[in-house]
Amino acid sequence: LQLVESGGGLVQPGGSLRLSCAAEGFTLNAYAVGWFRQAPGKERERVSCISSTGGTTDYADLVEGRFTISRDSAKNTVYLQMNDPKPEDTATYYCAARLLGCTAEAGRFPTWGQGTQVTVSS
Repeated sequence: LQLVESGGGLVQPGGSLRLSCAAEGFTLNAYAVGWFRQAPGKERERVSCISSTGGTTDYADLVEGRFTISRDSAKNTVYLQMNDPKPEDTATYYCAARLLGCTAEAGRFPTWGQGTQVTVSS
């Protein structure tokens, strides 16, 4: 089982960026998928999560109203749309999958991607 993140890069404050999380070797449709991030010197933190059906989503308070998680079953991919990013959103972003429902606990996700770097700076 492998997850591959893409779409990271440098973005200006107030701009937008879309991260992708593609599954390789398995069907992502049965899995809840979470996005987490980790900045240098800080602990990994939950950003957002989407249920296997896409019917339930949740967001960390810091990104609520700015980020949107979605999934495309046909493309076997989950997205994180980042609108109005701020310098404090700078981090390595990881997606993770689990067969059960969403949880804020990173340790309960058995499958992880390698991460994609997002830098918010003018």
